[in-house]
Amino acid sequence: MVKRSRIVAFFLIVLLIGSAIGVTTKDIVNNIKLGLDLQGGFEVLYEVKPAKEGQKITDKVVASTANALEERINVLGVSEPSIQIEEGHRIRVQLAGVEDQNEARKILSTQANLSFRDVDDNLMLDGSDLVQGAAKQSFTQEGSPNVALKLKDRKKFEKVTEKIVSMAPNNQLVIWLDFEEGKDSFKKEVAKENPKFLSSPNVNEVFTTDEVTIEGDFTVEEASNLAGLLNAGSLPVKLKEIYSTSVGAQFGEQALDKTVLSGIIGIALIFLFMLFYYRLPGFIATITLSIYIYLILLVFDWMNGVLTLPGIAALILGVGMAVDANIITYERIKEEIRVGRTIKSAFQAGNKNSFLTILDANITTILAGAVLFYFGTSSVRGFATMLIISILVSFLTAVWGSRLFLGLFVKSGLLRNKPGWFGVKKSDIHDIKENVDTLDLTTRFDKFDFVKHHRKFFAFSIIAIVAGMIVLGIFRLNLGIDFSSGTRMEILAEQQLSKEAISTELEKVNLSTDDIIISGEKKNIGTARFKDVLSKNEIAHLKNHFKEQFGNEPNVSTVSPIIGKELAKNAMKALAIAAVGIIIYVAIRFEFYMGASAVIALIHDAFFIIAIFSLTRLEVDITFIAAILTIIGYSINDTIVTFDRIRENLEKKRRIKTYEELADIVNKSLRQTLTRSINTVLTVIVTVIALLIFGSESIRNFSIALLIGLISGTYSSLFIAAQLWLVWKGKELKRKGSIKTYKEKKTWSDEPQV
Repeated sequence: MVKRSRIVAFFLIVLLIGSAIGVTTKDIVNNIKLGLDLQGGFEVLYEVKPAKEGQKITDKVVASTANALEERINVLGVSEPSIQIEEGHRIRVQLAGVEDQNEARKILSTQANLSFRDVDDNLMLDGSDLVQGAAKQSFTQEGSPNVALKLKDRKKFEKVTEKIVSMAPNNQLVIWLDFEEGKDSFKKEVAKENPKFLSSPNVNEVFTTDEVTIEGDFTVEEASNLAGLLNAGSLPVKLKEIYSTSVGAQFGEQALDKTVLSGIIGIALIFLFMLFYYRLPGFIATITLSIYIYLILLVFDWMNGVLTLPGIAALILGVGMAVDANIITYERIKEEIRVGRTIKSAFQAGNKNSFLTILDANITTILAGAVLFYFGTSSVRGFATMLIISILVSFLTAVWGSRLFLGLFVKSGLLRNKPGWFGVKKSDIHDIKENVDTLDLTTRFDKFDFVKHHRKFFAFSIIAIVAGMIVLGIFRLNLGIDFSSGTRMEILAEQQLSKEAISTELEKVNLSTDDIIISGEKKNIGTARFKDVLSKNEIAHLKNHFKEQFGNEPNVSTVSPIIGKELAKNAMKALAIAAVGIIIYVAIRFEFYMGASAVIALIHDAFFIIAIFSLTRLEVDITFIAAILTIIGYSINDTIVTFDRIRENLEKKRRIKTYEELADIVNKSLRQTLTRSINTVLTVIVTVIALLIFGSESIRNFSIALLIGLISGTYSSLFIAAQLWLVWKGKELKRKGSIKTYKEKKTWSDEPQV
């Protein structure tokens, strides 16, 4: 009997959820803050230094400096700036969406000490003589913008003007901003070339007022910024830039559009694959994956998170990874149907048997994401945050969501005796009376012997690794400025670019480099790298010149040698900690040999990525580490699924006495999980290829690293990890004569467990 109420409940729930998604998605998307790589802006990391000899930099001083920077940012009118105090007396400032990046940079780091002097360089008044917070933008009688100030002591100003008048004809009161950087010459024509020079008015009479105006060639915006800067006060310290990056608005807009398009294409292909291969469960998967995407955006909005370009990539990759849980469950259900179970009992058994496998796979990926978040920079942390959220939400939707929706169909009785709805042919189903176990099912891969050729696989990997070492020794890695320090400029033009054209323009701003790369479909993206760290004035000049020549403001990033070394050190730490964490977790959940085999396979995958990047001279930057850790998290999923099946096959035996028995278990486990391995890697590869073809140039190398890692990871999961475990267990078997199985004792060996 078909319980139509459950079918009706399914469509009502889907309709309600779909309506809620349709009504609220637009607002959620509009509420999510975009990072500077998606809307333009800049990020700078300052190291707080003493302003004078003997000054001590304490946490209180750093906090005070951060507050002063926040007041200066308020002058710029940036709606949601990010100011973070970091270890080592550092302050990271992120300003997404700021229009005039050069002006913002100047306002942040300028000391803003007003200095009134005579033509002989004698100090007459300074910022301490001003009433705090009284500066404001005003206008002259002719309507020109100026800045109005208020003095604390009118008598002092009277004496100053009296002295200046007596110095005629040199009766000028020269006004400087941050006097220390601009007191070399007081000649007006020279002083005008210095951006800190404000004005040098003639004083022809003695003033008895406490109100002063500064007039000059100000725009309204410049006068307003100066007033705000003076009100914010002077910085109590000196700020040294040790890292900076800027993204032009045009770059951000293009990156957002292209990456979203690649995501739509990749996700649509996954949906089509799931519908074609898994039928009704595939249809359920498309629903839960749609809910998954919505929930991620909702959670990100609740967290007040900042969405970055790597974050969108993580979301798109997350869809490919989320479908992994669906595939594991659906393959289990299909196995249960094939041994003759009813649809209902197969559904229950399949969900039960897949739960721990999915849990293990997700925890190891979360571990890699957590390490990435702890050691990563701001944009990489955005990727790690989105990756972790994706895994948690996918667990919710793929496990409980799919179970709920598919359960309504199964329990309705509509699917009784309809295995075709699950992609199972009736000819493949055994009679329940045959008492066939899922672990005894034949597969389409039964003719392939994974174990027999394991020495060939090992030899191939060893040869490839040795070749990779030679390549690495000869070519080294093409380290980006993240690890080698220096400056990187990226320009987006409307027309086709050439190395010669960029080199010519660089010479006009007194810069030169041989490291120029032309990329993009239209060859309209030019990248130039400089070994030296450019100053903020050089960067301002560079940006202004290239914007004037090509219509778009270039991206410019700088990394000091200190930060370069730190990033490299943190990258190695991140990889080491992730590896140790995976060994410990897999050893606890399975056994030590499996943990060690898994990590060796992961190192194998990471090395292949490094070697190919060395050979192809692709740039290695901080997102490269994100790609490697992502592959570590994903590749271990595949390996864990295989080890989990090995454990199940071992449970059927009380004791292993021969190597042939052990080899047969490994072979059988690999064959039984191969369909799942192929399907899951295909879904993720589809998203990566979509990112590679249609995504932004900014994450092109990141996508290439992921693609190499996915292929290498699948190879190592099938041909390296399980075979290494077999070799070690085979030696133990030879030493002991037999191995106790999981069923007889809770470990597979007498070796102490980690």
